[in-house]
Amino acid sequence: MSAAVNPRALFDIAPPSGNLRAFMALPLKYSFKNVIVRWRSTIATVAGMGLTILVYVGMQMMAGAIEASGGKTGDPRNFLILRRGADSESSSQVTRENLATFQYAEEIARDAEGKPLISADTLVVIYLPRRGGEKAAGGANVIFRGVSANAVALRPQVKLVEGRMFEGGKREMIISRRLAQRFENMSVGSVVKIGIRELKVVGHFDASGSAFDSEAWMDAEEARSLFNRDNYCSVLIRPVSEAAGKQLIARLEADKRLALRGVSETAYYGEQTKTAGPIRFAGKWLAIAMSVGAVLAAMNTMYASVGSRTREIGTLRVMGFRRKAVVAAILIEGAFLAAIGGAFGCALALLFNGYTAGTFNFQSFGETVFELKLTWDIIANALIFAIIVGIIGSLLPALRASRLPVIAALKEA
Repeated sequence: MSAAVNPRALFDIAPPSGNLRAFMALPLKYSFKNVIVRWRSTIATVAGMGLTILVYVGMQMMAGAIEASGGKTGDPRNFLILRRGADSESSSQVTRENLATFQYAEEIARDAEGKPLISADTLVVIYLPRRGGEKAAGGANVIFRGVSANAVALRPQVKLVEGRMFEGGKREMIISRRLAQRFENMSVGSVVKIGIRELKVVGHFDASGSAFDSEAWMDAEEARSLFNRDNYCSVLIRPVSEAAGKQLIARLEADKRLALRGVSETAYYGEQTKTAGPIRFAGKWLAIAMSVGAVLAAMNTMYASVGSRTREIGTLRVMGFRRKAVVAAILIEGAFLAAIGGAFGCALALLFNGYTAGTFNFQSFGETVFELKLTWDIIANALIFAIIVGIIGSLLPALRASRLPVIAALKEA
């Protein structure tokens, strides 16, 4: 029987008889050849690791897309005014009396016609059937935003791509093109029935991947009338300067009668992307849970591989290759298999790159639409994760192989 080996010595890669080139030939050539020769176990290991990485990458793509949606929303020149204590527009109320106190404030910029750059918005969440019909595909909540005439001027990322802008008083609406692709009767010219009410779709807009891609827009006053809303949810303003905006917000917040607060529009939508936090967290823990299974599967595969080549390992030892060379060879083999599996998982994830999906937003209670993007950062993290799993799964089989008695190994059938 072989003597116990110091674990630190296993990674002391001094070459046998001073021949470094001969020593290095084992970890590289031998490891890669085994991957090809034992192709059945290779396919099983790569497939298992690939599916694990696909789940990991998918969750990271989803979280990244939601975060990007919030990051692309808002203009740094704008301020959003909400009720004090409200953490979202859907839970906020700004009365018409509140609006009258600052609607024409000198701190607010004017457009070419001299009108204040301000939009008093009303949000309504409406349940609508998805494409294919509610029975077949179900439905989801859609945010209907009632906006003022200057809404598009205040939100430059929103561009009309089909049809025309709605006209107030005519029960017309425009809807995000991405949202229109997911719900019934949303093509230009279609009529959307909401209870006894009917709204005509007159245009589609693109919001450049921002949160507005999850909304339908109509006239604010008409929205208040149709859906029985006495107040607005929020007011978006563009001040003449950042200093003027802060001055106006400070004045409004100091007036205890108004119970209002103001925040930068970009900061507000950055907070709304908290929805991505639980998704990213869940993705990491799900990947960790799956990686435990992947580690056990890799360990089982490597144990079987070591068991099937006992005589080979004994022969290598007789040829002069030391224990650490055997350990290095098997670890490299495991890492290489895992890297292939990781690459396979990323390749599968490419099938979903650019795919438009949606999830429930706990802040707005509506559906958040986003586009999945496979980035180089996600790919790099996935490959590193896969290689770590492969090394961990190969470590114990590698140590076992290094401790095989040479004479007993050579006698194996």
